[in-house]
Amino acid sequence: MFETIRYEVEDGIAWLYLNRPDKLNAFIAQMNREVKDAVKAASNDAEVRCLVITGEGRAFCSGQDLSEVDENMDHGQVLRDHYGPMMKQLRACEKPIIAAVNGVAAGAGFSLALACDFRLISERASFVNAFIHVGLIPDSGNLYYLTQLIGHAKTAELAMLGEKVLATEAVELGLANRLIPVDTWEEDVTAFAERLAALPTKAIGLIKRSMKATSTLSFEDYLELEAQGQRIAGLTKDHREGVNAFMEKRKPVYSGQ
Repeated sequence: MFETIRYEVEDGIAWLYLNRPDKLNAFIAQMNREVKDAVKAASNDAEVRCLVITGEGRAFCSGQDLSEVDENMDHGQVLRDHYGPMMKQLRACEKPIIAAVNGVAAGAGFSLALACDFRLISERASFVNAFIHVGLIPDSGNLYYLTQLIGHAKTAELAMLGEKVLATEAVELGLANRLIPVDTWEEDVTAFAERLAALPTKAIGLIKRSMKATSTLSFEDYLELEAQGQRIAGLTKDHREGVNAFMEKRKPVYSGQ
């Protein structure tokens, strides 16, 4: 089904591997389309309760494959046709998304990681806004997410200077949720994904929806959205399970419904 990525679903977790390791998982148009299609598949699959995006080989994603770039290219149209649809599909997904950053995340690869809900990073991971080094601006939602995470001053530094951010600094800046040792990388990423997949999936989707709204709604309008979301959450099977488990003094078993 896919040629530039590998997509597998197991135990409620969808694993999306960027699969061009010989090119450090650099984006080509086909990969943009396949990531978009895989995220859509995960969103629509009731069995999927968590999505993990990672890279094959030693890189997460090195950004755009420059072999596809020529001097006559309309870079804006490339974003509209390929990167924009992919990023919109990621933002529309109401299931938790983990970027398991196993190596360098540069350019649009950095943007891809920023678009995820969680960033788990290997000791070998790094981030770099490489756009400035080829005379371009950060794209694929990069500055949108980055300013929210680390503020305008530090975003300007990363965007304009294009310096590499190593794993320990990424954690200090708030770019990453967890720094994971190389020796326990697969086990720790899987354990984190399993933990998310076992939680009330619909409530997580409503949390994501509410968080997105905080930057656009007035406080009064947000409170109304919050009330609507809580009504929906209160009607789920997982809410009833959580209350029953509390009353019965047992650990809840959520179904994602």
